Amino acid sequence: MRFDPCIGVVPVREPLGFRYGPGVFGPQPETRSLDAIRSSLRDPACTGPDPVYAIVMDVGREDIRAELQRRMLLFGAVIYASGKLGEEPVRSQGHVHRVSSHSGWSPPEVYEIWDGAAYVYMQEHVADDPGRCYAIIAKPGDVVVVPPAWAHAAISADHSDFMVLGALCDREYGFDYEGIRKRKGLAWYPIVTPNGGIEWMPNPCYQKTRLDVRRTRDYREFGFVHGYSLYEQAVRDLDRFRWVSSPALCAGAWKHFEP
Repeated sequence: MRFDPCIGVVPVREPLGFRYGPGVFGPQPETRSLDAIRSSLRDPACTGPDPVYAIVMDVGREDIRAELQRRMLLFGAVIYASGKLGEEPVRSQGHVHRVSSHSGWSPPEVYEIWDGAAYVYMQEHVADDPGRCYAIIAKPGDVVVVPPAWAHAAISADHSDFMVLGALCDREYGFDYEGIRKRKGLAWYPIVTPNGGIEWMPNPCYQKTRLDVRRTRDYREFGFVHGYSLYEQAVRDLDRFRWVSSPALCAGAWKHFEP
């Protein structure tokens, strides 16, 4: 990989998944088939790579495992196949986080791009009016914060290559797909252009809205330190990320959040 997340979780392209270095814990990868995500795609009958991606939740080095558990935090990782899903690039299906019983909030999530290039798409609501919609372009080493209760998806920005990302989230994570599937996806579909770029097409199941496409930023208000991987920062000071499992600590920031 071009970026070392310093977590000891190594992506494998064939078969799609991960392996773990010495002193690293993690489960067997779970794969998501094309059939499992068809209902959120622009063309549910499309062809494409299968499985589309492989995911592992609760991974990391044994040295901070107990502290992650105590703070109700966990790291995860996802590897996406190269290729297209019909006219769309390989992508996740999109979801909203279920409300966590210990915090009473739909938790935020932090994505860190490990390999390839990604769009992290997010929208305020899964309703007829989706509210504000953003597509954040990110490269290896970049982080993107998804605020509480927003629907979101990870999308490959280069369909010719594999994409790998890590995530920091609430240990009591849960994915809600129902509203997105009901509306045949998120409010905007990514479409691969003839030159390999991405154009965005509105989903007619939502009210007309605007999509703001922008690059990621440093999120200093959330305690991130430039030049260190997400896991390195966690090892140095896990308390800096307490807001991931306790979003009320940043209640003011969420009110006027800009990704």
